[in-house]
Amino acid sequence: MILYNITYNIDQQIEREWLRWMKDEHVPAVVATGLTMQNNALKLLTEIENGGATYTFQYWFQTMEDFVTYQSLHQPALQQQVADRYANRYVSFRTLLEEI
Repeated sequence: MILYNITYNIDQQIEREWLRWMKDEHVPAVVATGLTMQNNALKLLTEIENGGATYTFQYWFQTMEDFVTYQSLHQPALQQQVADRYANRYVSFRTLLEEI
């Protein structure tokens, strides 16, 4: 199994609206690709004072091929939606992990 993890640090002034949008629109759009097996959303509780709130969104893929398909066919547009909607209000980084 492949875990695709996206960590966001979001401006606290828009945190609630961003989280609602992520849960109501963005995550369902990722799931609608039919390529993920499971997803989780978590909030970091040991936050350092940086003016933002940190969340991680995790998507599980059965195979690397499923992830590559997602990455090539769906990820660019979905990632751009976040960037367009919340420009200069967040930072993010992505990690790809394999279950052992």
